[in-house]
Amino acid sequence: MRQPLARRRARYLQIGVPAAVLGSLTGPLAVAPAVADATPSVERMQAAPPARLVPTATTPAGYVVQPGDTVSSIARQFGLRTVDVLAWNGLSWRSVIYPGQSLTLSGAAAAPAAPVAVTTPPPTASHVVAGGDTVFGIARKYGTTVDAVLAANGLTRTSVIYPGQTLSVSGPSAAAVPTTAPAPAAAAPAAAAQSHVVAAGDTLFGIAQKYGTSTSSLYALNGLAAGSIIYPGQSIVVGGAPATAPPAAPAPSPAAPAQSFASLDAEQAGNAALIIGIGRQLGLSDRAIAIGLATAMVESSMRNLSWGDRDSLGLFQQRPSTGWGQPEQILDADRSTRVFFGGAGDPNGPSTRGLLDIPGWESMAFTDAAQAVQISAYPERYGLWETQAYQWLGQYG
Repeated sequence: MRQPLARRRARYLQIGVPAAVLGSLTGPLAVAPAVADATPSVERMQAAPPARLVPTATTPAGYVVQPGDTVSSIARQFGLRTVDVLAWNGLSWRSVIYPGQSLTLSGAAAAPAAPVAVTTPPPTASHVVAGGDTVFGIARKYGTTVDAVLAANGLTRTSVIYPGQTLSVSGPSAAAVPTTAPAPAAAAPAAAAQSHVVAAGDTLFGIAQKYGTSTSSLYALNGLAAGSIIYPGQSIVVGGAPATAPPAAPAPSPAAPAQSFASLDAEQAGNAALIIGIGRQLGLSDRAIAIGLATAMVESSMRNLSWGDRDSLGLFQQRPSTGWGQPEQILDADRSTRVFFGGAGDPNGPSTRGLLDIPGWESMAFTDAAQAVQISAYPERYGLWETQAYQWLGQYG
């Protein structure tokens, strides 16, 4: 049944048709491109909570997009999570899909290779950009990094890629995939080594500041790693290491992006303290909590927003239309923080995927771990707040 003209005009306004030409659209209307996620009406969102998703036994390996499809509707059709379909196809929440486009419905074909066991593709390997591609998704597909792809093609982080463009994804620039160096072996402390007994609320960053040292020195002295958890009553060595102990840590890459810093007002500080408190309650490591703080700063400037891109809401700009909860649930900062962290106590259950649900997140780069949850079109932004996030952890934790 054809829709009334007023409704067809409204539909075309949503996809960008100038109002001036709507009066002439009296014939059959062209099919509008499908989008990554259409915002449902408030009435529909309030009618019932998101159903738990159970993959069907007949889920195909791929699917060809039909007119009117969205990533969310495709995921529901086959009992999948929207975030998984996005990740398997290198899409972000803002990506546009279109009729005739082929989507992968299985993670087997698009699973990223482990960064330390990558087989370097031939020097002539290239990728032709398709609709919905991002540099991040292309880098993951070929087992390389965003920086390597940018360098190999003379691009910057502000460059725009377009369908049909050919990108080099290998060669000297793209083959160098940085890996995380293992923590140096613990140095045997001298007989008179200075130590600190951990009290409730202590963090390694705060302890390092108190004794005028660095977290990397504390890692080396105590045989710890970035994901280690300290606990009240634990004795931490804070001095006595030989002056030559730290050199094992690699110097920062000259291409590393500059860090961002900000002073928080009362509202932002309260939200930072909330994220830290929930992380402590869940028994998370400093690194997990710092990732949560940096993500909230990027997504909402650490504010519990009642608006955002499309239907995004709250501290982490989670979307009702993609299963993150009803609007009032997402605006509950306590609940939305627990959903971001995920794990066994996730209020959303298996409907969404939080940080603790990402396999191997502890060994991922800081920005990659946040991106695995958020699926952002700008994944590099999370890493810009890493240093500041640890400082907030010491200040408000």
